[in-house]
Amino acid sequence: MNWDDVQVFLAIARHGTLGAAGRALQQSQPTMGRRLKALELSLGHTLFQRTSEGFVLTDEGAAVLRHAEGMEAQALSFSRQLDGADQQLEGALRVSTSDWFGLHVLAPLCAAFTNNHPRVTIELLTDARLFSLARREADLVARIVPFDEPDVIQRRLMHVPYALYMQRGADMPTDDADVRLVTMDLGFSEMPDAAWLREAFPAARIAFRSNNRHVQAVACASGAGLAVLPCPLGDSHPGLQKLESTPAPPGRDVWLGYHRDLRRVPRLRALVEMLMQALGPAQGDAGDQGG
Repeated sequence: MNWDDVQVFLAIARHGTLGAAGRALQQSQPTMGRRLKALELSLGHTLFQRTSEGFVLTDEGAAVLRHAEGMEAQALSFSRQLDGADQQLEGALRVSTSDWFGLHVLAPLCAAFTNNHPRVTIELLTDARLFSLARREADLVARIVPFDEPDVIQRRLMHVPYALYMQRGADMPTDDADVRLVTMDLGFSEMPDAAWLREAFPAARIAFRSNNRHVQAVACASGAGLAVLPCPLGDSHPGLQKLESTPAPPGRDVWLGYHRDLRRVPRLRALVEMLMQALGPAQGDAGDQGG
């Protein structure tokens, strides 16, 4: 099988439609369709059932999927080994993190890194979903959930304090029943800060929900209600004022993770060390840890 066609097959299997798979591979929908047809003709089997809901694997497609994922794992391992052998501080690095952390913490540091190393290009992706290090969707990931993948090396980057915020200049309601809250959407309602907010104001009404911290900050600054926000975000917003609370909302640790095959890539190691020096020394870094 042609490896390029295998990548097309895997993208369609994972995304379910030609359009979504094409966007993932940066190819047009007609091109995806032609390459899938060529692969099916070369194998002599129909790999997908076309339904109104999208592309569904046939039994033959499911069998091919297992072999295709094995080919992908070998190809990516080969690519990582080659990258690891590269001793030049140049090339591209794809970094993934959440929206607010990317904007307020990583963006200025990554920009400074590229200023010091002009032959390195950093692609900073801010997204709520977890990118796969094994599939090279990202080279370095910063997130609040520790990594449990066996081939991922992780380091505790920093502890982020959270605090309670309200619209600057507004008056705090004297009756808890008049308090309105801005918090996470229902899919993230069990996060520590959301739970703290419910416990601190049990009689309050939830006025606004969002899975996006920036949206929460804007809503809070616009008077929608009180919000618990990461301090690097809340402190930087001119429309917000911090409220003292006892106990304080729980903070979160931020973890850096990268695939162990990339641990000797000079540009990755340099970026990790720069981030650790800028954000982590006071946190008692314990060094590299396996997943």
